[in-house]
Amino acid sequence: MMDGILAVWKPAGWTSHDVVAKARGLLRVKRIGHTGTLDPEVTGVLPLCIGRSTRMVEYLQERPKAYEAVLQLGVATDTEDLTGNIIAEVPEVVISESDIRRVLASFVGVIDQIPPMYSAVKVDGKRLYELAREGQVIERKSRQVTIHQLELGQLELDVPHPRISFSVTCSKGTYIRTLCVDIGKALGVPAAMAKLTRTMSAGFTEENCLTLEEIEQLQANGELEAHLIPSDRALDYLPSGSVELETAKQAFQGKRVPLARVNGLQPAHMDELIRLYGEDGLFLGLFEVEKSTASLKAVKVFTPV
Repeated sequence: MMDGILAVWKPAGWTSHDVVAKARGLLRVKRIGHTGTLDPEVTGVLPLCIGRSTRMVEYLQERPKAYEAVLQLGVATDTEDLTGNIIAEVPEVVISESDIRRVLASFVGVIDQIPPMYSAVKVDGKRLYELAREGQVIERKSRQVTIHQLELGQLELDVPHPRISFSVTCSKGTYIRTLCVDIGKALGVPAAMAKLTRTMSAGFTEENCLTLEEIEQLQANGELEAHLIPSDRALDYLPSGSVELETAKQAFQGKRVPLARVNGLQPAHMDELIRLYGEDGLFLGLFEVEKSTASLKAVKVFTPV
């Protein structure tokens, strides 16, 4: 049974669902889930969780994501990118690099975003993009996201509609399209996202990824399984501990593990999820500290198959 993470470099023109469907057909595995939707025209890192590793999707989605984006000033659309219908336009934008740097710096940290109408957010049981396709625009609640890092790239300022390239590392749930629009508003002009590439997701970058063509060839040669990444590797930001063989057997049965039997834990780890391993390095699963019983309580157990 295949089990692990397959980091895919998603091509333009494919939905995330298309990539999952293609992988299911190639691998002949039903249990496949991705760790964060990408719009069809967006390229980049799309980690797929295969087999039992689908149980890790919720944790992988929590990790920061990174993007390379291009913002175009002077035009706004109903989709917040250049695939949509133009709803505002000015003939020329004159802007300075210093103004751009000042505005970009103001977006670093915790910010409020209003999800775009063309998004998968649900309101009263219906996706926003479904309502948008019906011509509806409804009020959306703003929500907080975190911009960890925002760096200016190339500038194209000597044209009527300037373009700004930037790289961003952000929390889950951040809409880069909306970030582009909001940057434009802060500069006092309409704006839309012109291009987007996801450069990191779940801790994986382009160097970890395979193209769909490479996946197909490796599978045909019987070599793909060797390229699957163990699911616990993507959770290496979590603290870890280890136990001896007999205690590992108890952990596999979902029984509480006394903290006194866990090696490697520090007091600072007591409020976090713990990756637990056997003394042979076998991943046992995710556990949380239960202070009332001074033990580890099973959250996700990965019994050997």
